[in-house]
Amino acid sequence: MRLRALLENDALGLRLLGGEDELDRGVRGVMTTDLKDPSRYLSGGELVLTGLAWRRSPEDSEPFVRILAGAQVAALAAGEAELGDVPEDLVAACSRHRLPLFAVNESVAFATITEYVVRQVSGERAGDLAAVVDRHRRLMTSGPAGGGPDAVLDLLGSDLDLRAWVLSPTGRPIAGAGPALPAEVSTALAGEHLSAVRTGRPGPHRATVRGTVYSLFPVPAPGAAPGDPREGVLSQWLLAVEADAGDWPAERLDLLQGVTQLIAVERDRRESARTVRRRLAQEVLELIQSGAAPAEIGARLRVAAPVLLPVPDAAPHWQVVVARVDWGPDGTELAAGPAAQSLLEEILVDPSAAGPDSADRIAVAHSGGEAIALVPLPVLPDAAGASDAAAPSASEQGLHADTLLESVRTPLSAGLGDDGRLTIGVSAAVASAEGLRGALEEARHSRRVAAARPGRVCAAGHHELASHVLLLPFVPDDVRRAFTARLLDPLREYDVKHRAELIPTLEAFLASDGSWTRCAQRLHLHVNTLRYRVGRIEQLTGRDLSRLEDKLDFFLALRMG
Repeated sequence: MRLRALLENDALGLRLLGGEDELDRGVRGVMTTDLKDPSRYLSGGELVLTGLAWRRSPEDSEPFVRILAGAQVAALAAGEAELGDVPEDLVAACSRHRLPLFAVNESVAFATITEYVVRQVSGERAGDLAAVVDRHRRLMTSGPAGGGPDAVLDLLGSDLDLRAWVLSPTGRPIAGAGPALPAEVSTALAGEHLSAVRTGRPGPHRATVRGTVYSLFPVPAPGAAPGDPREGVLSQWLLAVEADAGDWPAERLDLLQGVTQLIAVERDRRESARTVRRRLAQEVLELIQSGAAPAEIGARLRVAAPVLLPVPDAAPHWQVVVARVDWGPDGTELAAGPAAQSLLEEILVDPSAAGPDSADRIAVAHSGGEAIALVPLPVLPDAAGASDAAAPSASEQGLHADTLLESVRTPLSAGLGDDGRLTIGVSAAVASAEGLRGALEEARHSRRVAAARPGRVCAAGHHELASHVLLLPFVPDDVRRAFTARLLDPLREYDVKHRAELIPTLEAFLASDGSWTRCAQRLHLHVNTLRYRVGRIEQLTGRDLSRLEDKLDFFLALRMG
């Protein structure tokens, strides 16, 4: 299509601010971005849509336009919702680089422009795609008159008898027609999808769960570009269709690809909504890391309260969560920080919140290879009038490392494969800005503890920093093996030969704090039998279980073994 067609469509309401001589340029695609440097996602010929969130000063316009012109995009369309009229510095920069510039009225959704360009560029669609998309082009605006992705999926069911759901990379339901998928099915499908994407297999992917066949279609990520598939695997949505697409004609496959593009518009909208939260988080993080005064950090948090808190006037506690995604030696150049940022936002979404926008009020920044989340913990309403003894503490309300990853471990492990790891650290709750610097360090230390553990997906909490488990992971492997072998191998060999259960007896004895009576009851043994077993343990190892030092050595050996 030609740029001129955008002006001829009154429904788009675009105003040309410059580039009248360039309106015969061809448009080969559309991209929405608020990155300062989107060059890696541009291939040429795109109509670039921007809300101007990247512009903090007039000096930002020239480099941004220079990047677009260098990538040979077709034109730039700037929204007026963020700053009002398009700034003159941007108009001047586009004129210097001969880049056509359009103004997008705040009443026009980027989704409307995207859908129009996609339809024009795609040309002749199959009859069923034209019937679905053309009749319902307003659905993806997600405004009061629109129905969002749920309405599009309803159409697939009513017009084409296809049941479909949109899932996040962790299997969280985002949209769907009809009954929701069981949680086990959703997470299994997400795991199959992430595994296929990570290995570079083209979609749709076929998966069978509980005897039902599903076809999994990747939903294009914002600004997706060819490259290492691992870079965006952990943030990719999927469209799961209850059908086997293996024998579908090309027209039907084309239909579903078109639907994924429409769903990608909704994803772009949600990503744009997160831009403000990310910026606030980045500002707070920079203040914390630069050693700013607590009063300055507190003032920034008060400004952020209407965006981050469900109840802006509440006096929240705060927790800090730090996440890191690491890949193998050949993946050192992957954009680990942004990948961890998107993934942490997904993990921290509250699925019980009403509405998609209220579900993720967590502010997540990234620094280097880490993602850092600032999690508000408002005082529970029913706790306000409770006595101190009855009111839940901040730690009871907050996030816990041992449960944070329970529902997402399986799909994320599939996406990470054999060469990736996700590690997360969680701080204790703090009641003021003064505690945030300590909470950040606490969360970082906790993440290092998690990183020292085996497994693809690991988390550790602040409570572990005051425990022996902080020290054990940092003992060299050869020292661990020698220590445990010297103490426990004689007992293991005796158990194998005589079926004596000395190792379980030792564990129970230590867990009972050396109490003969409690240990005998725990093992359902006579005390004399227990004394015989403990005596045999002491004889085989040369240790005395009445001595604290020897008890401690055995305890650590069992933990490290």
